[in-house]
Amino acid sequence: MNHHFLLIIHLICAAIWVGGHVLLVFAYLPKALKEKNQQIILDYEKKYEPVGMPALALLVITGIMMAYKYGVGIESWFHFSTPIEKVISIKLALLFVTVLFALSAQFRVIPKLKNNNNKLPEMCLHIVSVTLIGVIMLIMGSFVRFGGI
Repeated sequence: MNHHFLLIIHLICAAIWVGGHVLLVFAYLPKALKEKNQQIILDYEKKYEPVGMPALALLVITGIMMAYKYGVGIESWFHFSTPIEKVISIKLALLFVTVLFALSAQFRVIPKLKNNNNKLPEMCLHIVSVTLIGVIMLIMGSFVRFGGI
């Protein structure tokens, strides 16, 4: 598959993933915290998830495909021996942390949030963390243009 096409899909999906989380942090989260109303977060999640999760899946797929196009296959992951391997390995490590946050939120925090238990501060931590990780991954991706770090 054409590298430029993969990059365009990757960038559109990054805009959806990171943009959706930035919107959540700056537009919905403050209101939810101010009103102590977890339903604001749950409603946003319900609307965003059908778009955000496929975007994340495509980010992973296109990212791995582009890594292979740069000659960084699975056997080179986490070796940190070349500048491009460093970027890809850091992004993979951040992806792993994002998955851990997502699993924690999905199976531990959100069910309690739905039952009106006061898990809003913990959910806030998850949301802000995943957003920051997304922004860092976006910045790391920009270093690929310069050959890595």
